Amino acid sequence: MKRTIHRANTRGHANHGWLVSSHTFSFAGYYNPERIHFGALRVLNDDHVAAGMGFGSHPHDNMEIISIPLEGALEHKDNTGRHKIINSNDVQIMSAGRGIVHSEYNASKTDPVKFLQIWVFPKVRDIQPRYDQKTFDPSQRENQLQKVVAPTESENTLFINQDAWFSLGKFDAGKATNYTMQHPGNGAYIFVLNGKVEVDGEVLEARDAIGIEDATSIDIKALENAEYLVMDVPMHLN
Repeated sequence: MKRTIHRANTRGHANHGWLVSSHTFSFAGYYNPERIHFGALRVLNDDHVAAGMGFGSHPHDNMEIISIPLEGALEHKDNTGRHKIINSNDVQIMSAGRGIVHSEYNASKTDPVKFLQIWVFPKVRDIQPRYDQKTFDPSQRENQLQKVVAPTESENTLFINQDAWFSLGKFDAGKATNYTMQHPGNGAYIFVLNGKVEVDGEVLEARDAIGIEDATSIDIKALENAEYLVMDVPMHLN
């Protein structure tokens, strides 16, 4: 088993006034040659956007982009005509494919929005751009992992153009689970949203993360009430 630990206070940070962002991996003005990606996981940004503010229209291509609101709501528009609001307990995925232009704004004029934006390298390049979002019942992640993203078409998860699986969990103190990798050669990157957990003997607190590779399963125990995201991704890119 090989593990990579990223503490919350070692992330890159950017404060633009309207946007406060923490970068787990190299992004924009933050560059660390030892933190470019974890397998197919390329970007993990922890963004806080002020009321009424946001990212104007900008292009993407050949990237799977997942947005997970933690507090508040995001307003999404793109050049295909989509105009959506993404709320807490929603997950959004966009396959940029051969090219898409979109904007993201805080949907509220009075309250900030906090969300994760995650980029994953695609399995197949230059596909037709696609967009989807889904509301997930938070009760289905109480003391268990709730799968929200998967590489198969299903009414229960969002489809991703990669052999990747994302799962959210909310565990009471003392509760444990064993996570089994979904695909041979995949690794798991566990990001703690809040609380305190133990993974492979390592204690992680809010916004800490650990990447595990060369393993078939992982034991995760909540030392306090905790929420976390498990990202199961290929470690070798095509």
